[in-house]
Amino acid sequence: MRRLENKTAVVTGGGTGIGRATAKRFIEEGAFVYIFGRRQEPLDAALKELGPNARAVRGSVTDPADLDRLYAAVKAERGALDIVFANAGTGAVAALGAITPEHYADTFDINVKGTLFTVQKALPLLSAGGSIILTGSTTGVMGTPQFSIYSASKAAIRNLARSWALDLKGTGIRINVLSPGPTRTELAIEVVGEETLEALGATTPLGRMADPAETAAVAAFLASGDSSFMTGGEVFVDGGLAQV
Repeated sequence: MRRLENKTAVVTGGGTGIGRATAKRFIEEGAFVYIFGRRQEPLDAALKELGPNARAVRGSVTDPADLDRLYAAVKAERGALDIVFANAGTGAVAALGAITPEHYADTFDINVKGTLFTVQKALPLLSAGGSIILTGSTTGVMGTPQFSIYSASKAAIRNLARSWALDLKGTGIRINVLSPGPTRTELAIEVVGEETLEALGATTPLGRMADPAETAAVAAFLASGDSSFMTGGEVFVDGGLAQV
C-alpha cells in the first residue's frame, strides 16, 4: 500500500524545485495533487511530468482571492483536503546597509503572510489526520551574511508552526517544518549562484548539495501516517549544515 493512497494534497510553489519534486513524490505515493504558483509556464511543464493525478492553479500566495480560488477548486473536485505543503517562498541577498522597504515587504509578504493564509484558508477542508508542512530553512537557525531578511522570515515560520500546533490541539491535524539546506533548485541558483551553492554544499558533512527529490522524500514522510506522533517539530534535510 502506498503511503498517501487516496489522499488529496496542495503544494504551493509547485511548479519548480522542491515543490515540483514533492508533488511528483506525493503522486508516486498515491496522492492527488494540486500545484499552485505564479507563473503559468512552469505549471504547464510540471503538469506534463506529473500526469493525470495533478491539477494546476495559477495565483499568488500573497493574494487571498487567489488562495480562495485554489481551495474552491479542491473542494469542487475532491471535497476535502489531507495535506498542505506551504512551500512557496522567495529570497534575495542584501547586506544590512542595502536592505530596502521593498526587499523587506516582498520577502515577508510571500514567506510569512503567504504561508499564514495558505494554511488558514485550508483549515475548513482539513480534518483529523491532516498534515500541514511548512518550508523552513537552515538560515532560520544560523547567521547568514547578506541574507538576514530571508533568514528572519524563516525563523518566523518556525515559530508559526510551534504556535499553530497549539492552536490545532484537539483537531487531529499535525503541523511540522521541513528545513532544507543547500539544494539544487532554480531559485537557489538564481539567488546565490551555482558556484556559491556548490561551495556551500561542500561545507556540509556530506560534502554536497541536495537534489530536490531527497527533500521531497522527507516531505512524503511528514505527509504520511509514518509521522503520526509528530507535530510542532522541525526536520532538517541539510546534509548536516546546521547540525554540527
